[in-house]
Amino acid sequence: KLADQRGGPCVSIYVSTTPLTEATKGDRIELKNLLKQAVAQLVAVDTPKRTVAAIEAEVAEIIEDDAFWAFQANSLAIFATPDSVRTFRLPSKLDSMVEVSDRFHIKPLLRAVTFPHDAYVLAVGMGAVRLIEVFADLPPHVVPVPVLPKDMADALGRRSHTERTGAMTSGEGTAESALLARYARSIDEALRPVLSGHERPLIVAAAEPLASVFRSISSYAHTLAETIPGSADHTPDHVLAAATREILDRVYASEIADVRALYEDRKGQGRATQDIAQAARAATFGAIDTLLVDIEETVVGTVADEDGAVTFATTASADNYGVVDEIARRAMKSGARILSVRKSDLPEGAHLAAILRYAM
Repeated sequence: KLADQRGGPCVSIYVSTTPLTEATKGDRIELKNLLKQAVAQLVAVDTPKRTVAAIEAEVAEIIEDDAFWAFQANSLAIFATPDSVRTFRLPSKLDSMVEVSDRFHIKPLLRAVTFPHDAYVLAVGMGAVRLIEVFADLPPHVVPVPVLPKDMADALGRRSHTERTGAMTSGEGTAESALLARYARSIDEALRPVLSGHERPLIVAAAEPLASVFRSISSYAHTLAETIPGSADHTPDHVLAAATREILDRVYASEIADVRALYEDRKGQGRATQDIAQAARAATFGAIDTLLVDIEETVVGTVADEDGAVTFATTASADNYGVVDEIARRAMKSGARILSVRKSDLPEGAHLAAILRYAM
């Protein structure tokens, strides 16, 4: 919806914030200064005073709202028009900036979609099992799971997982691997309706061989190969959350490395580019398959609707916008995969890296 917004003025403000409520005074001052910049750009292009006043009042209301600032993350995104204002608390640490145009500046916001840093952790041991939801900027919490066994003994229908019953069951016996498999299957069955429809990674926190047994049985398609080792029966949730974020960092770094390798391969086939003008044309005609964009820097100008021709500008104003941001918007509308990344993740000196569906 933000990408579809057209017709100015549209004000996009990103503020670097702190999750510490007592330390948000500086963030409010920063937002006030960014609002002044936005107003100056609006006035410079003769925006009607009533329109400017409406946007200024909406953002000023946010600045003065104590309840709003009681809960913040690492960055704050604000999208304002004369008729509406939308805010998003973001887990990524973004540079403060303001963009005024006839459309919203969404490239930094895409970072939250590219690398959400949300996950589930299955903390499982012989004596306990729980499902934990981990967020990028909020405390983890235990997810209620109906019919989830309390521990291995509960799953096996025994008073203790070391208890032996008299008869073997369908030739399965009481071998440790068979018992662990039964335990893992009962957990997987309980998780299935809870995780159905989700795409968040599931990370197993368990000692071996239980961790490997569950991973081999899990029906959840997004169960990660890397686990948090050791018994998790009594490991605090915040410790598991910290380990989860480290795993996700490695997963996303590997994902970017794979895309970079594919980019280099496609470049030799004429199906990759880091040239902004060529990428703009490709995005306009739906030729981009995967796009890496620099989350931080903004290249100002305009992109023609008909053929994607780029006109660069020397300074930002309400008459232009972020060219790479517009390329990302057009590529996204044609079903491309967008990865909003840091400068160091791109080819040297590039503002973007596009993998094309066909040579142009």
